[in-house]
Amino acid sequence: MAVGTDTPVPQPELASGSLKNEKWFTPRIWLGADFFGLMRLFVKNRFRFSPSRVHIAVLDLIFGVFHTTFGVVQNTLYAGRTKRTELEPPVIILGHWRSGTTLLHELLILDKRHTFSTTYECLEPNHFLLSNWFVTTFFAWMMPPNRPMDNMAFGWDTPQEDEFALCNLGVPSPYFTIAFPNEPPQYPEYLDLEGVSAEERERWKGTLTRFLKHVTLKRPGRMILKSPPHTARVKILLEMFPDARFINIVRDPYVVFPSTVHLWQRLYNIHGLQVPKFEGLVEYVFDTFMRMHNRLEVTRDLIPADRYYEVRYEDLVSDMMGQMRQIYSQLELGDIEPALPALQNYVDNSKEYRTNSYQLAPLLRREISRRWRPFFERYGYEIVPDDDSEE
Repeated sequence: MAVGTDTPVPQPELASGSLKNEKWFTPRIWLGADFFGLMRLFVKNRFRFSPSRVHIAVLDLIFGVFHTTFGVVQNTLYAGRTKRTELEPPVIILGHWRSGTTLLHELLILDKRHTFSTTYECLEPNHFLLSNWFVTTFFAWMMPPNRPMDNMAFGWDTPQEDEFALCNLGVPSPYFTIAFPNEPPQYPEYLDLEGVSAEERERWKGTLTRFLKHVTLKRPGRMILKSPPHTARVKILLEMFPDARFINIVRDPYVVFPSTVHLWQRLYNIHGLQVPKFEGLVEYVFDTFMRMHNRLEVTRDLIPADRYYEVRYEDLVSDMMGQMRQIYSQLELGDIEPALPALQNYVDNSKEYRTNSYQLAPLLRREISRRWRPFFERYGYEIVPDDDSEE
């Protein structure tokens, strides 16, 4: 029988809500946040911290005063230069979480003509122009060598999602769900920005623009942007950057689903201000995936054909050099030759890398097939037949 909407879906194996295996000095997302942005978030959620994590919230607020103060100093000192800085049309990577956006990001920034936001800049966006050298030099030991969800290299200088910078600058974001995982999803309207007021959209655009200009002041070049929520924001991003290039990367849904669940489990566990129960997480992943891709389908035609490239993760992994050549050619990013040595070195060094593997219960696999069928059909992924299902 086909699975109906009222059929319970089995939960994937859930991570523990304990922090006992985490180092006490692990930097957490909100430690670099603006004080007033944090207070709005805490008030919105009525200060419902888990007792074991109250001290983290208190530290966040204490450090928030520092970040807000130095943010004012940075914005004042760099006001003139920021205003005069022109942004080149960026390359914007689209794609759901765990679809290979990080891999594509890392390949594109190997070209020294490109620039990007680093982990430090996104975790300390209020004042990184003032503090970057000191913190990354003397506190490098604080960063784990690998990302906890997939063991990819990690550090202060590795590329990072600009969405985290927006969070720490006080802009509402669905990522605030990470802070309060046991409450209803935070700011879902900011996934595509369609449900927010014109004033809020302008604030969002202005904050992102200022952050990108600050990054460009530090490292000039064509910006490579990567944040999965941007997949649902094509219309807004085109308003900001009419000549932007877009690369949409997709991946086998049977891999994306459990990997995304695992990602949120890890982020909730490490960065949450509540001990996560993971209630509703499976439904959240199901719903957000389709909402994101449905919005992309509606807005895709706004992008000129010569500024859009689509690639499957599986094709990128099997032929990185070939796909990168096609990306440069299609999007007219210039001569790829200067970047080839670095690209080849990356390819050679990544041959031993292995992704995580997941086992899906038959009922869960069937539900993925049913609910994400439009995605399977749009991108040519095979729906695995199930003996107990009716097509």
